[in-house]
Amino acid sequence: MPNHIVIYITAGSISEAKKIGRALVEEKLVACSNIISPIRSIYSWQGKVCDDKEVLMILKSRQKLFKQIVKRVEKLHSYDVPEIIAMPIIDGSRKYLSWLNEETK
Repeated sequence: MPNHIVIYITAGSISEAKKIGRALVEEKLVACSNIISPIRSIYSWQGKVCDDKEVLMILKSRQKLFKQIVKRVEKLHSYDVPEIIAMPIIDGSRKYLSWLNEETK
């Protein structure tokens, strides 16, 4: 299992993304949170096709913290079912991955 992960989270606004990102960095659950806005999301929800502007967060962390991240995001997020997905980082610069380890629990 990979040690490092990239996490995607969508949010309804920049302010919500900033709140979540800042909390996760301050709590050392993630080393970094990038916010990309706006994005266009087309998805199915409760039997309807939705087309909304959202904000995308890209976070970097460690696999062992993912369950804690999910719990924290679910408390902070306004969505009933927030997108919280993780993908492995298969390789990276030694300096960056070392920094990532230093900045997380």
